[in-house]
Amino acid sequence: MSAIRLLVLGAVRQHGRAHGYQVRNDLEYWGAHEWSNAKPGSIYHALKQMAKQGLLHAHEIAPSTAGGPPRTEYEVTEKGTAEYFTLLREALTSYDQKMDVLSAGIGFLVDLERSEAVELLQERVRRIEEWRAAVTGYYTPEDGPEQLGHIGEIMNLWVHSADAGAAWTRGLIERVEGGAYTFAGEGEPFVGVLAEGQENPYATGVPHEGDDA
Repeated sequence: MSAIRLLVLGAVRQHGRAHGYQVRNDLEYWGAHEWSNAKPGSIYHALKQMAKQGLLHAHEIAPSTAGGPPRTEYEVTEKGTAEYFTLLREALTSYDQKMDVLSAGIGFLVDLERSEAVELLQERVRRIEEWRAAVTGYYTPEDGPEQLGHIGEIMNLWVHSADAGAAWTRGLIERVEGGAYTFAGEGEPFVGVLAEGQENPYATGVPHEGDDA
């Protein structure tokens, strides 16, 4: 699973309708260009591809009075909404998810109802523990990695990563169950998007004329 589809769908969905540079600007504002493959070319390509696939609807907007080519604004379709929530749930539950995918899932966690978010995170812990039990059936962390030669360091890395991931997830569950954050159906959630024309301190560049993707 690629993080870019989830990130782009989620970013467009938060705006309602958004053009390519808005999506790029938001993802850079979140730092996604540092921890994922959300680079400008990937973002614009994803927008066009998902429009072709019926996940986004492309609106051609008339050019401004200042001139320039028309700008395309994107809106998530019903099919795109279904795909978005499928990707989001998968990102949160898969124990072996890549960090960029998990990060994208956490970024959109509040689009779910609180009870479902807790259930999905609990499922992630269960899958981590299930994987760990399978691995430690023939590798005992307490005996150290040397039991398998230097290859044991690989198992040591993965077991420690799994333990850290489970501990972090349990902490998040505790915070969510304790009332942290505003989830779907509870009011207006925090939305980390930039208003039109708002300066982005993390931008990697400026849009070119007609940069609408």
